[in-house]
Amino acid sequence: MTNTREIILQLKQVRDERNLSYNDILDLLEKNGDYLAKSTVSRVFSDGSEELSFRYEETLRPLCNALLDLETIEDDDSMDVKAMKTVLKYKIQRIEELEKQVDNLQSALDKEKIKAAEKLEREREQHAKSIEFLKNQVELKDKRMDMLLEAVFTKDTQHKELLDLILSCPARKGTTCQ
Repeated sequence: MTNTREIILQLKQVRDERNLSYNDILDLLEKNGDYLAKSTVSRVFSDGSEELSFRYEETLRPLCNALLDLETIEDDDSMDVKAMKTVLKYKIQRIEELEKQVDNLQSALDKEKIKAAEKLEREREQHAKSIEFLKNQVELKDKRMDMLLEAVFTKDTQHKELLDLILSCPARKGTTCQ
């Protein structure tokens, strides 16, 4: 991969050789259909800028195309230069295709995430309904068990009272109950 330091040094050299002002460079950029802020152009051409970091696609490529005319194949270019510019054009086109593919894949992934989240939400709702139903069933069974237990206690109390009456009955001892 080409060092951005070398690219910036070459851009500075071309600017000096052609004696271009920042406004001239901005006009060349506009002519190519590109736009950079004047402050960005001045940062690229400032002293020591070759030591700074710039994005190739957003900053350096438009400047290279405007000042070095890298992407336009000229008739007076040598065969090697024509070949390199053709390779460069192919790589740029391939990068754009791959970026579109990445965007499409990201979009598809986002759609799948949304579908999965919606499915998960539906399952959560269904499970919540099931849990609520089961809680109600447990509550109902608890009430029934409480009622049954109360009935057993009532029966036991009545049984004890009856047994006490039988045991305390005077006829039980051989005398007649009245």
